[in-house]
Amino acid sequence: MKAMVLPPRYPVLFNPKARSQRGRRALEFLMDNAAGLALYATRSGEEAHALAAKFAADGEKIVIAAGGDGTLNAVVQGLAGSRTALGVLPTGTMNVFARELGIPYDNLDRAFEVILEGNVKEVDLFEANGTPFVQMAGVGFDAQVIEETTWETKKVLGPLAYLLSAVKVLGEKPPRMVATGDDGHREEGVAVLAGNGSLYGGQFKLFHRADNQDAKLDVLVFKEAGYKLVLDSLRGALGRVDLDRSTVAYFQSRSLKVSADREVPLEVDGELIGRTWEVCFGDDHPEKLRVLAPKEPIGTRFEEAMKSMMAWTKKTVGGPQG
Repeated sequence: MKAMVLPPRYPVLFNPKARSQRGRRALEFLMDNAAGLALYATRSGEEAHALAAKFAADGEKIVIAAGGDGTLNAVVQGLAGSRTALGVLPTGTMNVFARELGIPYDNLDRAFEVILEGNVKEVDLFEANGTPFVQMAGVGFDAQVIEETTWETKKVLGPLAYLLSAVKVLGEKPPRMVATGDDGHREEGVAVLAGNGSLYGGQFKLFHRADNQDAKLDVLVFKEAGYKLVLDSLRGALGRVDLDRSTVAYFQSRSLKVSADREVPLEVDGELIGRTWEVCFGDDHPEKLRVLAPKEPIGTRFEEAMKSMMAWTKKTVGGPQG
């Protein structure tokens, strides 16, 4: 009897505890497509990391992360240095990396189609004190806001919880930091952001020169604390100020060292790593991260609908007249 050849089932790592409406829709999607997937409900980021590393060691060609940026970062850590491709099913709140690559973040069916299409993009994978990240890392202010924001307050207040934490942090005396690039370029300030991609916190294009395939980090060093730090950040995110001419220093570097005058928090891809006196950034992996991404960015459902309507209008108005 001829052996039955079964189609591949992609391993999917997901958080089964997601209680939001978006999380419930994601679980429904996974159940509806379970015939082509091998579902692994992870209990922690550490478990997602370990499972992804095991799949990579076993030679899996694709591992899918279904979750927000936290789940994604844990899976990326497990795949770092391997040839296993990452598939992204964005089910979180921000989904910054998905937005960066043009993966639909509001349409799981279309995001799954991107995975099935099999187009691989290789992106830079940097580390901060040995922890890989794909989008950005923060030393000081933004990491401290994350540190101060509890899960309970996020559940009750949503994004407002981060604002309240930011107000608290702004009232404290800031640390002093020195950021040094690979060419010796040196900047002093109170907070540092290092971007591999252009986006920060969702749709804000804060790192205007960033390219996640150029083997460089885009570095922002904030010179002043208090309202000036927030104002420069907001203006930069909205594209209303040239950060080069504000109180923010902007430079690019293949590696980076940040030293502080006291222990400061560190976050990567929105996840708090801990506190440290010094952070070393670099690209320690010979292999770039392989990600299944569209050849051209795919817009939101609204954007796609508008494109379709415009195309129909041009065809109707400009077409042959009967």
